[in-house]
Amino acid sequence: MPAQRDRSMVTSLPAIVTMLVALTLLVLAVLRWRDNGWGALVWLAAFIAMSAIRTPHSMRNRANVVVEARKDATEILLLVAMFAAMMVLPLIHLATGLFAFADYALPEWATAIGAIAQIPFLWLFWRSHADLGRNWSPGLEVHDAHKLVTNGVYARIRHPMYAAIWISALAQPLLIHNWIAGFLVVPAFAAMWFIRVPDEEALMRQRFGTAWDAYCIRAGRLLPKRAS
Repeated sequence: MPAQRDRSMVTSLPAIVTMLVALTLLVLAVLRWRDNGWGALVWLAAFIAMSAIRTPHSMRNRANVVVEARKDATEILLLVAMFAAMMVLPLIHLATGLFAFADYALPEWATAIGAIAQIPFLWLFWRSHADLGRNWSPGLEVHDAHKLVTNGVYARIRHPMYAAIWISALAQPLLIHNWIAGFLVVPAFAAMWFIRVPDEEALMRQRFGTAWDAYCIRAGRLLPKRAS
């Protein structure tokens, strides 16, 4: 029992350190909002909301028993690149101004579009997690009780969560006016979309067979299909 408790403490230590670093960067970023612009405050608020939506699902779904997972070098590289471009680099820049040499200027109306886009992004991000429930995982995984979800926002769109992240990725350079901290997320997520999604769909087809094929006929990847 003591050995198990020690292993648990070692496992949780990196998570605690990561959370403390993230909180420190968040506080510093908020304090520097005048240097970063009001769009950065909107991005920070959306970042906090996104984390609040995902964290409970991530914690709960750790109990899932994974029966198949695809974690090759490409998958790991895509996840690391996306994590860096969507979270780490923006936080570092907003907290320290490290990438100020890569700043660019945008008109106020462009920043306003990015701010308004956070509304559909956060709603779709929340609804996607809520509808998936225990079927969500951060990686390409299938667990023992995995179900094919075709209700809610998944009724006519196969990848509403990716649709939400597309909105966020395209809005980020409108809120953070920097080629590294703002714009870099666009090619990073494009790579994930074009490389990872076909593998994810192949995994679903392998798991659910004809049910998946029938679902693909009536549901589009990012946008609803027209009713025939």
